Amino acid sequence: MKKENRNLLSVYGRIFKMAKPIWGWLGLSVIINVCLIFCNVISPKMLGSLIQNLYDFWSGIFTGESLFETVLNGIIPLAIVYILSSVFSYANMYLLNNAVTRYYTCNIRIKISEKLKKLPVKFFDITPVGEVLRRLMDDVSHMGTSIHLIADALFSIAIQMLVIIVVMFFENWLLAIVVLLITPVSILFSSKISSKCEKHFDGMFAESGKLNSLVEECYSNYATTKAYNYENETIRRHNEINERERDEEIKANFIAAIIRPCIAFSNALIYIVINLVGGWLILEGKASIGTVVTMILFAKQISAPLENVAEILGDVQRSASAAERVFSLLDSDEEIPDVESFSKDKIYGDVKFDSVDFSYDENKPLIKNLNLDIKHGQNVAIVGPTGAGKTTIVNLLMRFYDPQKGKITIDGKDISEISREEVRGLFGMVLQDTWLFNGTIADNIAYGNPNATREEIITACDEAYCDHFIKTLPNGYDTVIGDDTTNISGGQKQLLTIARALLANHKLLILDEATSNVDTRTEILIQKAMDKLMAGKTCFIIAHRLSTIVDSDLILVINNGEIVETGKHQELLDKKGFYYEIYNSQYAV
Repeated sequence: MKKENRNLLSVYGRIFKMAKPIWGWLGLSVIINVCLIFCNVISPKMLGSLIQNLYDFWSGIFTGESLFETVLNGIIPLAIVYILSSVFSYANMYLLNNAVTRYYTCNIRIKISEKLKKLPVKFFDITPVGEVLRRLMDDVSHMGTSIHLIADALFSIAIQMLVIIVVMFFENWLLAIVVLLITPVSILFSSKISSKCEKHFDGMFAESGKLNSLVEECYSNYATTKAYNYENETIRRHNEINERERDEEIKANFIAAIIRPCIAFSNALIYIVINLVGGWLILEGKASIGTVVTMILFAKQISAPLENVAEILGDVQRSASAAERVFSLLDSDEEIPDVESFSKDKIYGDVKFDSVDFSYDENKPLIKNLNLDIKHGQNVAIVGPTGAGKTTIVNLLMRFYDPQKGKITIDGKDISEISREEVRGLFGMVLQDTWLFNGTIADNIAYGNPNATREEIITACDEAYCDHFIKTLPNGYDTVIGDDTTNISGGQKQLLTIARALLANHKLLILDEATSNVDTRTEILIQKAMDKLMAGKTCFIIAHRLSTIVDSDLILVINNGEIVETGKHQELLDKKGFYYEIYNSQYAV
């Protein structure tokens, strides 16, 4: 068996293993299919007998008492069989649609959602949002289609063909052999050609994920796109990716489309040969008209599903490709499971880095032998050029990443022995890029403390100097805002995030430069609010403008992942080292 066939079998084996919760429904579908196949098998025999009676009547050899009664007794059961066939077909489709849509695909999306919660931050750093959404929505839908294909189409085709072949041998073994000799030709055509589709469907899905990511990126940064007149470049990139996706889809669909004409040609050969051989048998008196008509109808029931095999096998390859993408996500390495936790109420805020090494890429070392000893209540500023490792220290503190060597402790407790949820619950964050979700101002402030009362929310806002402007809004604290809100300024948004951190009242704080790109008056308010926020807490400040950290208890100067200087502002200036150079580069004038 070829590699791609083994791979296809393993993929579909896993698809059906994941369908275990709906196996009962699939079993019921099998029973309904068997009933449907029974109707399809006996209807040609009944129709053949009816035609034979009509032929006998016209030939003058009819032996029945009344032609009308004979025809009526043949038409009524035949009509009942056709009606039952339609009912069984509808019931089976309704059953599968409900079982697959309401349970199978829903459960897979739940599994993916649960998996996403367990994946490390690194996964989201390297995987576009559009790619994740593609797998969650479109690829899972294709997996649901695969259940339909196997449980309904391919299963019914296989069983129906097997039963019909057996019945055909009872009708006329010679005509049955004719059908069996020609039928494998269409199967061989379809299987050979369909195997060529998979690589093109893989390429199509890959380009589709890139296209989704580009569209999501453009609309989430709509204002920036317009401000830089980037529409034409965006359109060019969109057209480029769309063109590649179109090419892959054309190739895949073209190859899949070839299958149907090949099958139709082989099926036409079956009809021609049956009519020729059947006519000869009738002339020789070795077969009746009714038998030949019955065999033609049986051949039609074999060939008609085979003509759909083109589309079915194309969908099989498409679904397998989609399933592999879903499985690759579900099989992604998870974060190391959390261990014990301790109550954050007992935390004082002593933080220590002990010989920490870390790199995002093992071939490119970043943090090397980092040692820090920070006492609770200290205000620690982290400065250095872009790419020096400032944000990486924050990522390590928050356990977005774990160090490859050494350890980080809080109050002497190794944070690798504390659950990530608990570690992140110790930190409040105020970042340069504010983030507000679509909701009321009160809900945004209470984001870090959902149980806060309205009085506590107002108190936090008053301490953050944003209570006044909130009250000037149309609905006050019940005004609905979002990250893209334009009726409040960037400085006001920053004050809201400070109020959020004040309300959460965490023991440790991570602060990005929060006063850039605001007017002087708002900067003063933000600085006052941050002074209240930092009081009595261990603070890590990622500094961009050195004028904001001149009063810090400790300044860490980082370059290439190593602490090259430590001390207070004036001490570092007196050394005239790397910090002195950075400071002069900003304020030399």
